[in-house]
Parts: sequence; structure tokens; C-alpha cells
Amino acid sequence: MKNVTITVDDNVLEWARVEAARRGTSVSRMVGDFLAEMQRREDAYERAYLAWRTDERTWQAGPAKEAARSVCLARTGAGESA
Repeated sequence: MKNVTITVDDNVLEWARVEAARRGTSVSRMVGDFLAEMQRREDAYERAYLAWRTDERTWQAGPAKEAARSVCLARTGAGESA
């Protein structure tokens, strides 16, 4: 593991100390866990995006897309005549 120095506002640091104590951990561990979670989410998003980009199915406007549009319009109230 590596050490990192960060700069935060005093009120943010005070909140982080209280929150870490409430969770029974350290500010350092909390920041490390936060960064690890961000990395996991970013990796998952990237994998999903690449899967979508490489999907070879053809997505054309057709009955299913029109039906989905109708449902969306009905939910928002758009397309209703006054």
C-alpha cells in the first residue's frame, strides 16, 4: 500500500473524522474504500459500455420501439390533447 496526502477543508475533515468514528474505521480506510468503490463502478461501466458497443444486433425503429415511446409519452402526459 502507498500513502497519499490530500488537502480538504477543515469542516470536511471534521465530518470525515466523526463519520469514520461512527463507522468504527479510520479516515484513511474510508477514503481508500471510497476510491476502490469508484474504481469498481468505473470498471463495471466500462465493461457494460464495451459490451453495448460490440453488440452486433441491429437496433431498428419498429413496433417495439414505437410501443416503448407510447408508454413513455403516456407516463409523462406528453402527447395528450387538451
